[in-house]
Amino acid sequence: MGRGMRNKYVFAAALLLMVFLGGAGITWLSVDREAKSNENGFTVITSFYPMYIAAKNIIGDAQVELMNLSEPKTGCMHDYQLTTEDMKKLSAADVFIVNGGGIENFLADVAKQLPKLKIIYACENIELLDENAHVWMSVSDYGKQVREITAGLVKADRKHAREYKKNGDRYLGALEDLNRRKEKVAALAKGKKPVLFHEAFAYLARDLKMEVCASMDLDEERQVSAGEVKNIVQKVRDKQASMILAEKLYGQEMSEAVQRETGVDVLYLDTCVRGDYDADSYLDAMSDNLKKIESLCK
Repeated sequence: MGRGMRNKYVFAAALLLMVFLGGAGITWLSVDREAKSNENGFTVITSFYPMYIAAKNIIGDAQVELMNLSEPKTGCMHDYQLTTEDMKKLSAADVFIVNGGGIENFLADVAKQLPKLKIIYACENIELLDENAHVWMSVSDYGKQVREITAGLVKADRKHAREYKKNGDRYLGALEDLNRRKEKVAALAKGKKPVLFHEAFAYLARDLKMEVCASMDLDEERQVSAGEVKNIVQKVRDKQASMILAEKLYGQEMSEAVQRETGVDVLYLDTCVRGDYDADSYLDAMSDNLKKIESLCK
């Protein structure tokens, strides 16, 4: 056999050995990843901030991995685009907790690509206001979301079911205290006529028995025309609006423009979609919202 022929056989043998070892390496890597996944135990992912805070309170100290899909600075999820990294996280999760109602417009893609992933829709069985799904801005509706999430986790993870139930009940108690506070503010705010510059505040205005004069949803992509400003100013005057409820990040410019024309008071409220991941952040933010409204209504 010539030297050239022997070299060809050696090369072929070496190539086969590399393929074999590579395949074994891939198999080992797959097993190793599965082992690491098992070590982590149960994994829960939430879509955005208010869902994360609810889940954090329900999970408590249970040995469960909890992650939030979006950064707390993201805000609402209307225009959120899933990344490859997001899909990797979701593929390794046991449960995905979402608000639902159209807030997360990518849910159809997730359900299609990950049909076995358990998805808990927190606003299930909650009546929306004109297809407005910012239901967490109602303290009582947020309580319903907490119940829905608790029930979903109890069903999906029997190992920690007792802890979920205990923690969920504790958080519901805190929300009920906040709800009683809200009822006291409602006694003062009833009949007040706000202008809303964020659709999330529609739930708060409803709970406080206010009469909304006008509403405009402002965000980073909303371009307001001079005609719209003029129209809002006219409604404030005609309907004798008592205040403007706005989110400072996107509503400050419009609020100040209307305030200059009409002199109406402006309250910058928290939409509860950003924060520092503290378990009490929702309670603190909503309590501060109520405090601001109460001060203006006294």
